[in-house]
Amino acid sequence: MTLVLREIRVKSILNPSQIEGIDYAINPYLGCLHGCLYCYADFMRRFSGHKEPWGDFVDIKINSPDLLIKEIRRKTPGEISLSTVTDPYQPVERRCLLTRRLLEILAGSPFSVSILTKSSLILRDIEVFRKIKNITLGFSIPIASDKICSLFEKRTSPPSERFKALKVLSEEGFSTWVFVAPTLPFFSDSPENLEQLLFQSKASGARQVLFDTFQAYPRVWGKMKSFLSREFPGVIPLFEECIKFKEDFKEELKFKANALGKKVGIEVQFAF
Repeated sequence: MTLVLREIRVKSILNPSQIEGIDYAINPYLGCLHGCLYCYADFMRRFSGHKEPWGDFVDIKINSPDLLIKEIRRKTPGEISLSTVTDPYQPVERRCLLTRRLLEILAGSPFSVSILTKSSLILRDIEVFRKIKNITLGFSIPIASDKICSLFEKRTSPPSERFKALKVLSEEGFSTWVFVAPTLPFFSDSPENLEQLLFQSKASGARQVLFDTFQAYPRVWGKMKSFLSREFPGVIPLFEECIKFKEDFKEELKFKANALGKKVGIEVQFAF
């Protein structure tokens, strides 16, 4: 398998966000080498011109720092998310330093920043974070087990490593949180996994845990179903039931997560 990296130039980098509470999104890359099976951002592939599968290519937006310098001067200050359809600390960031350069530009600006990642590489930029007036740092962790999580995520930091990085950031005084997304039926929503996720989030200093559900877009569900049929065929009916009765799944998840949140002593929220 060959990973395809390409440099591109874009017309804008500080773009309006459709997410409630977030004003702008910055996506330094198009594509993501983490290659998570359940990734909803797979739809971005059709805008890339790539024939490679999602997870096997990345376009590097090389002119984004120059664009950001201009755009923060003329746009109304607000909350910026890094990132909404890519991971700002995916493997290619280690050498490209694009996320770091963008954060250095935001340092000292009136914009607030929220970062969400699955990589412990985020620890590299602690000194930059200190220069940003208002910043929150989050880790997406859908499954607590390193072994099980690795089946769904090709090239992310293991959950145990993410929790260690979360603790470092919390102890440095940053506001931190955990995003359980997606909450995968059977794998994520079992009482054992939920309790472990909440307990480790609490122990690592997270202020809150936010839950979201699995988005069964046709292309995403196709990949997931193919994988499950090989590795966990008995789980497919459970997924199909949760997809069909999505509102019931949400209510049951709320009930279990709220109860465990009270038991563990951590705030629980829902993105649905």
